[in-house]
Amino acid sequence: MLFISGAIIVIVSVLGGYVALGGKLMVLWQPFEVVIICGSALGAYMIANPKSVLAKIGSALVQILKGPRHTKESYLELLSLLYAIFRLSKSKGMLVLEQHVENPEESELFRQFPQFFADKHALGFLCDYLRMMVLGSENPHEMEPLMDEEIETHHAEHMNLSDSIRTVADALPALGIVAAVLGIIKTMGAISEPPEVLGKLIAGALVGTFLGVLLSYGFAAPMADSMKAIYDAETKYFQCIKAGLLAHMQGYAPSVSIEFARKALFSNVRPTFYEVEEAVDALPSFG
Repeated sequence: MLFISGAIIVIVSVLGGYVALGGKLMVLWQPFEVVIICGSALGAYMIANPKSVLAKIGSALVQILKGPRHTKESYLELLSLLYAIFRLSKSKGMLVLEQHVENPEESELFRQFPQFFADKHALGFLCDYLRMMVLGSENPHEMEPLMDEEIETHHAEHMNLSDSIRTVADALPALGIVAAVLGIIKTMGAISEPPEVLGKLIAGALVGTFLGVLLSYGFAAPMADSMKAIYDAETKYFQCIKAGLLAHMQGYAPSVSIEFARKALFSNVRPTFYEVEEAVDALPSFG
């Protein structure tokens, strides 16, 4: 996992460099500084975000560990599904899709594509627009802005999670200063102590500033960026569906429509033309 590997590199680089300079690790062991910084960050996070964000942040953090959900194989499956739908509607008319879009959970067509079928939001997105097409709304110029609005809304909901982590990253250095100031206050209360005692107290106070900066730029900010990249990749999945549907509405053949969809993908997950051709040739007939 890239996240875990990166976190290990950050920790080893920082602590290893510190030890190589002659520093003592036990000086950095200041558990109450951690309580002040992390506890106040958690409290501020809860104050700043609505319940809808707080309820989803756990699954979002797990997703960072897993990385983007959609791979080349899942896109190949999606393109195959779109081809099957377009071929079916071209050969038997749009009305034949009604049984599938009205009860997608029971549709044998969708069940043949398990990764897509498991993504309830993508399934609902596709079925909603297929249903509108069955009802006669097949003007691509009217449907495109509607699709764009829904995709942007879905992306914005996800970006609320990324932005919430970014806000914590921005706050952590300041919270580290709060911990450091409290440490200095404690030190000033012991100003009559000998220099070796005061030195330890000052070092402990400065650990707060160190931890705040490290947690911000070493972990929280990269987590927010990683989350954003995952959600940007997620948006491409819906843009692929959109491109295929719009091409189909304009009357293109199924093979051409899925080529429009394929071209919407990032190069690292985009199947080749021949891989798609081989996959659709192996599809069974659907009624």
